[in-house]
Amino acid sequence: MLIERIIGAFTFRKGVYAEVEKDTSFTTTAWILVAVVAFLSQLGSHASSNLVQWLLGAVGGTIFAVIAFAVGALVINWVGRAVFNADVTFGELVRTLGLASVWQVVGVIGVVAIFGEILSCLLAPVMFIAWILMMIAWFVATKEALDLEWVQTIVTVVIGWIAFIAISVVAAIVLGLFGLGVGVVGGLLGGALG
Repeated sequence: MLIERIIGAFTFRKGVYAEVEKDTSFTTTAWILVAVVAFLSQLGSHASSNLVQWLLGAVGGTIFAVIAFAVGALVINWVGRAVFNADVTFGELVRTLGLASVWQVVGVIGVVAIFGEILSCLLAPVMFIAWILMMIAWFVATKEALDLEWVQTIVTVVIGWIAFIAISVVAAIVLGLFGLGVGVVGGLLGGALG
């Protein structure tokens, strides 16, 4: 069932978001998905020859990525409810946006990129495309959860993403102070695909 839902998210099947929105048992799974795909993306963005620095950067980046996801979902929830009178709960947004976040897993290709210059050259365009696709997935997931018109949905998600990006910048600064910040913003924003 989970694999079918992930495939549904990768293929932009609107019905999969309606399904998880109502499935309260999926909340824990959504949080696990967010954490796992954030970690994989962070592994890709922190790839280096220093194993300890690589893993510490990936773990630190993952923590900030999960916090950024939670803040983004909270902001989207608040804007949807306060500005557009959407009938939505934070749990519904966690479930739909958590599933939409599977696009963040594309960031793990950064690990492979350290093994070859050709792969390294392909990383940025692939990550950019994945980021665009994740944005689309977040729009579809948010529209399903909030039941708003497209313009209202886009405004709501963009405001949520501003909060997400602010957390990502703070993460880069904090991790950078510890020498772990290389690639954090790229990993979080590539992971923002939240």
